[in-house]
Amino acid sequence: MKYLQKLDGFQRSPTGLEWQIWKRLHLILAAGTALPLLASAGAYVLDGLDAATQNARAVEQFFYVMLGVVMLHWTLVLTLAIGCVIVMLMKGPAYVADAYPMEEPARDAETKFQR
Repeated sequence: MKYLQKLDGFQRSPTGLEWQIWKRLHLILAAGTALPLLASAGAYVLDGLDAATQNARAVEQFFYVMLGVVMLHWTLVLTLAIGCVIVMLMKGPAYVADAYPMEEPARDAETKFQR
C-alpha cells in the first residue's frame, strides 16, 4: 500500500502572505524581545545617573512590565507561527484518501414489502 499518494490533477494554491510573514518571523521575534528589554535597561542606567532620585521601586516595576510585554510578544509570535503553518499545510498538495468499500446491510423480507 502506498501512503501519501498525491491526487492527480490538483493545482496548488499560490503562496500568499503566510510565506512573507514566515520569512520575517525571526526578525519580528528579535525586535519585539530586544526593544522592551533595552527600554528597561535604559531605565536602570538613567535612574543610576542622578543620586537625588530614588525611584528604585518604579524602575523595578517598569522592568517587570517590560518582561510581561516580552512574554506576551512571544506568545503572539508563536500563535502567528502556528497560523502560518496551518495555512501552508492547507495550501499544500491534496492526497488521495484510502478507499473504504461500503457494504450494503442485509435487508430482511419484511422491509422489502413495506414500501
